[in-house]
Amino acid sequence: MKKLATIICEGKSYDVPDNSELRSLCEDLDVAFGCSAGYCGICQIEILEGEENLDELTEAETDLGMDRKTRFACQCKVKSGTVHIRV
Repeated sequence: MKKLATIICEGKSYDVPDNSELRSLCEDLDVAFGCSAGYCGICQIEILEGEENLDELTEAETDLGMDRKTRFACQCKVKSGTVHIRV
């Protein structure tokens, strides 16, 4: 059985497979995407809790001044556990 992580957004919980990208879920939540490569910054999300459950910042995120509380949905993956986001 696949392990599932939980993403919480606007009071609703969504189960996603461990080690999955947040992009698909965020597309379902109507997050706008532009380049999908971490350069334009359109898909920026706020991490309210659980940033330790996401992968490390990508080079593109670091170059654009992101931190563990502000990420690009096209670039981050949830490792496991629960992450609370604001879109």
